[in-house]
Amino acid sequence: MKQALILFAHGARDPRWAAPFERLREISQAALPETAVRLAFLELMSPRLPEAVAGLVQEGCGKVSLVPVFLGQGGHVLRDLPLLVDELRSAHPGLEITVAPAVGEDAAVLEAIARYCVAAVPDPAA
Repeated sequence: MKQALILFAHGARDPRWAAPFERLREISQAALPETAVRLAFLELMSPRLPEAVAGLVQEGCGKVSLVPVFLGQGGHVLRDLPLLVDELRSAHPGLEITVAPAVGEDAAVLEAIARYCVAAVPDPAA
């Protein structure tokens, strides 16, 4: 069964905002060469999640792993995303969809961000 990974982000009016997400998609695609890796957005950018899923279904995907690229489980992840996933399951009844927690809920992700933040502080001994 063909599978896909969707990196789900909020979206913004400025197209430059998506650059790090595109890089994340490229890195993920390189790590998963047999998996279709796509970006999808909640609003303001394309493709929106329903469009991305419909395209993957047309390509023959039967299994989608959805990763919210949000730092926390805020309203969009807790309220909006479950409604969208319910709609997707209704629209594509044969599609298996799994949803991961928001990336910022993962300890390893927080540790990586903390290392970056700590490294921004000049070494007082230097």
